[in-house]
Amino acid sequence: MLPRRALAAPAARGGVVGTASTQIHLGLLGSFDASIAGDHVSLPMNGQRLLAFLALNGRWVLRSFVAGSLWLDSTDDRAAGSLRSALWRVNREGSFIEAKGEQLRLLPGVAVDVYAAVEQAQRLLDAESDERPTPRDVLLHEDLLPDWYDDWVALERERLRQLRVHALEQLCDRLLVAERFGEATEAALAASRTEPLRESPQRLLIRIHLAEGNSSEALVRYRRFRTLLHDELGIEPTGTLTQLVSHLTNR
Repeated sequence: MLPRRALAAPAARGGVVGTASTQIHLGLLGSFDASIAGDHVSLPMNGQRLLAFLALNGRWVLRSFVAGSLWLDSTDDRAAGSLRSALWRVNREGSFIEAKGEQLRLLPGVAVDVYAAVEQAQRLLDAESDERPTPRDVLLHEDLLPDWYDDWVALERERLRQLRVHALEQLCDRLLVAERFGEATEAALAASRTEPLRESPQRLLIRIHLAEGNSSEALVRYRRFRTLLHDELGIEPTGTLTQLVSHLTNR
């Protein structure tokens, strides 16, 4: 299990993450991808898992910790051997990993899509920021390595999903205030697709419909969500959501 931490820290990453001059790129959102100067690098699965593990840790980690986490069912000696093999295969393709004694880390010059996505999400959550990208420009729009089933990936995947939905809701609220209703709707729907049973995106969608004068759409949205909650969880929407449409219904 990985410790909780901030994935995006430009100072700690040498200030080069996501810059145009970066030649080595690691993609973890949607699917695994490694490239050097735009050319795809083909790596065996053990090498992919090693790079992903180091990237998600974002710090120096002990070789024994890496080996024990990636090769759980092996003896210590076999796990250490598997790590050495994976490390050799990865660095044979390019300068991805730095070693210092018994410690390893991803080289600071490697641009990781997760880092840039988390940085943007944190800016969107900053109450002092007025950043309002279009929803399609939100970088954290895909799940982390969705086809991987490792526990250490699943934990980070869920954390990033929660970060995504909060960032999209904050963006939606800013777009709503700016009366960019179409983009606000897109952001709220993206948040709803991420967490279909979450009420806050539904509140935003209803607020958008009401701001546009579309009372019927607001009521339909409320009733559909109420039915979904009842069918899936056997519960009712909160009073806060119901109050938004109370003037549209006799309930």
